[in-house]
Amino acid sequence: MALDSNQIAIAIGERLLELNHDDALATRVSELRAFRKPSELIDPIARSFYFCAGCPHNSSTVVPAGSQAYAGIGCSWMAQSMQRSTLGYTQMGGEGLSWVGEAPFSKRNHMFQNMGDGTYFHSGLLAIRAAVSAKTNITFKILYNDAVAMTGGQKHDGPLDPARIAHQCHAEGVQRIAVVTDEPDKYSADVVWPVGVQIHHRDELDWVQRQLREIPGTTILIYDQTCAAEKRRRRKRGSFPDPAKRVVINDLICEGCGDCGVQSNCVAIQPLETEFGRKRTIDQSACNKDFSCLKGFCPSFVTVQGGQLRKPAPVTLENNSPLPDPDRPNLEHGVYSVLVAGMGGTGVVTIGAILGMAAHLEGKGCGLLDMAGLAQKGGSVWSHLRFGLKPEDIKTIRIAAGGANLILGCDMIVAGHTKTLNTVRSGVTTMIINSNQSMPGDFTRNADLKFPDQQLKQNIEQTLGLEQCAYIDASKWAVDLLGDSIASNLLMVGYAYQRGLIPLGAEAIETAIQLNGTSAEMNLAAFRWGRTLAVDPIQVQANLQGKDRPILMISPAKTDSLESTIGTRAKFLEQYQNRKLANQYLELVSQTQRFETSAFPGKTDLTDAVARYYFKLLAIKDEYEVARLHTESKFLDSISSRFEGDYRLTFHLAPPLMSKSDAHTGLPRKREFGPWIISAFRLLAKLKFLRGTMFDIFGVTHERRMERNLITQYEDHIQRILDVLKKTPTTQRYESAVALARIPEEIRGYGHVKLRNVQSATKKAKDLLDHLEGKVIEIKRAA
Repeated sequence: MALDSNQIAIAIGERLLELNHDDALATRVSELRAFRKPSELIDPIARSFYFCAGCPHNSSTVVPAGSQAYAGIGCSWMAQSMQRSTLGYTQMGGEGLSWVGEAPFSKRNHMFQNMGDGTYFHSGLLAIRAAVSAKTNITFKILYNDAVAMTGGQKHDGPLDPARIAHQCHAEGVQRIAVVTDEPDKYSADVVWPVGVQIHHRDELDWVQRQLREIPGTTILIYDQTCAAEKRRRRKRGSFPDPAKRVVINDLICEGCGDCGVQSNCVAIQPLETEFGRKRTIDQSACNKDFSCLKGFCPSFVTVQGGQLRKPAPVTLENNSPLPDPDRPNLEHGVYSVLVAGMGGTGVVTIGAILGMAAHLEGKGCGLLDMAGLAQKGGSVWSHLRFGLKPEDIKTIRIAAGGANLILGCDMIVAGHTKTLNTVRSGVTTMIINSNQSMPGDFTRNADLKFPDQQLKQNIEQTLGLEQCAYIDASKWAVDLLGDSIASNLLMVGYAYQRGLIPLGAEAIETAIQLNGTSAEMNLAAFRWGRTLAVDPIQVQANLQGKDRPILMISPAKTDSLESTIGTRAKFLEQYQNRKLANQYLELVSQTQRFETSAFPGKTDLTDAVARYYFKLLAIKDEYEVARLHTESKFLDSISSRFEGDYRLTFHLAPPLMSKSDAHTGLPRKREFGPWIISAFRLLAKLKFLRGTMFDIFGVTHERRMERNLITQYEDHIQRILDVLKKTPTTQRYESAVALARIPEEIRGYGHVKLRNVQSATKKAKDLLDHLEGKVIEIKRAA
């Protein structure tokens, strides 16, 4: 927690007022207190640090059930906040020594200890030596990611590689050494390993750890996978392989269960809100091609191999006249303060660097302070920029409470944070906010995490006033205009500039962008498009019309109309099976609607719930349906709209009649199916008339029988709901009825994932039904 100058001034002022009252001083203290009122607001959500998309630690820091790990120095330390049975603090090189001392007095028989490769090279080997000497039951997980990643991706101080680590640890007398990697075949034949070292694919990590924890003494697990951030940097320089492979999700098949997030822990997996509920999508701008999301047990995942992302068709304004130069803030009136608030890793610090260079080019003074730390890993980042006519005009750099003239809210969560709002002053500060709803890392573990956009806006507008705020979906504009959401920040700079909120010239800013070098052409275009949007957004939108844009969602868009909700689903069920099934759906929905209109005039929640979730149960995503949604929807068209070149599709499936079980977990293993499967899909989709008949070979599986039983059970629940409400139409029972009708929302996923969710939902449904029928006094309401 940092002290700012206003806090100190308030404390001193209050002490002085106790000694001698002064009206001017009292007024000033009151003003300073008013600046700090946003601190009293409650942050509805936080953007905390998190592993980068595709980070090796997403996989490497997982421990088996029943085990525990101690954290070490480095990025892996963040596992403590990710529900991974990891805890503890230590100094560099002290990893494992706390367990050496604790072990003789603990009932726990074994401990995992994370250790970064930089720490190992620095002094970590000494801790391993101590553990071996003390005969401590511990497994050191040496996380080799080929870079000192947390501090900028520097090379190690000296020669280091997995084989060298293995030899050094073997010489110290460790009991067993195992190497786990994402690419077991990458080691050349001339790499010499110590006797007994085995190399495993990362899919075997859990099993390897279970083996190591049973071995007495000190063991070593070397997890070898290159840092994701370094991969991205090196690929831009052309010094690291960039596989021509991308992952896409068929959102019509996706159930929104979140298993892909659980398996990969990857922040490139983002929510996609559709009429059929929340699905998942891959943020291609953030994806670092780790591919661990493919382990999610779901047939919606497809890899596009070969080719590349299609570059958007150039968008130009028909009226290409020069943009008017805005009236800019006059630095003769004093120092001008800009706070850039955004998400680590998205270029927030780059904005400060570019604007700072532009000020230098114009001979102006600029003070720049980046507040990042661990937040550079997807957390909240603030850049404080202060501009003056001369460098000596700037006395302090950090912007105190009430001191900001402009806030560039590049991320809505950080923009609405109390730490940001503390810097605003009504009537002085203007905020430009990116309204894009980018989920924080917690979404990987909480599939139902809600984005509190309304509460964030309320906090912002309550603090500043609506007239001083401007919301722009910069991320969407960046994708539509430039094909990459990473351009959104410079687009916002251009927007703010054109509104007369930046005290620098366009020529200096554009020169600074070119001097920065990275993606200069795109960043220049982003700055210019931002300026244009500030002048004429309608014209920009008009110029996008008729352009071939990528199809990013094939599910129907969300609707607020109950009539559309019902109609969309009835039409879908007719395509899914036949008109008879659609009529079956409409009959139960209409029955519910007639009753609700009569018994609870003005209410529609029960009908809406039945319309959504009876449909969800009826439209079973069996083999026929998965085949249909891969071939008869717009999915293949969406692929061709997003990719170009010579590519082929690979489908990642676990057909119940063909899949083998994993030897270690007992769960079905997904397999890869090449483009030939598309023809098989088309044939299978035409055989949907076999669904539910004696010739339906897929219908005999436990999962299909369970799904049919869920339909019958739901129909029974709705009839019991209507019977109870006819007798006792109370508000309390109505709310319980709606909650019960919404229970299928929790039944998501495929195979074992779905079974687990069904078991949980069935218990909640029983409790709700008992409460509805008066069998219990009170229960905890279903989420």
